[in-house]
Amino acid sequence: MAPSRVYEHPGVDEIAIPRVLFALSEPLRLSMVRMLAERGEVDSIELGPDLPRSTLTHHTGLLRESGVVFVRAEGRKCMIRLRREDLDARFPGLIGTVLDGYREAGASAGETASTGADASTGADA
Repeated sequence: MAPSRVYEHPGVDEIAIPRVLFALSEPLRLSMVRMLAERGEVDSIELGPDLPRSTLTHHTGLLRESGVVFVRAEGRKCMIRLRREDLDARFPGLIGTVLDGYREAGASAGETASTGADASTGADA
């Protein structure tokens, strides 16, 4: 039997704000973090079922290396969860603020789409 995969994660004191912000700056990764915040631990495939495996691996690896998520092997699955407690200990309120902003931006985009206003100018389309 092959040995289980082992993933390297930064310790709480090694999580750096520039790396976390970079990881959260990409819309796909931000949507992955939102899903993890809502659903808890999931199989990594659930974060991007339509993505090429290499793309999914790249994004989840970047989130792991930045300290945003914890990844563990479970048989053939790659289970992933948000390190919310660690992030809140290191940067209190950061993840909550980012996710709240993400929700507000999504709500504003939905309102803009339904009203026909141009998001960049506020003018009607």
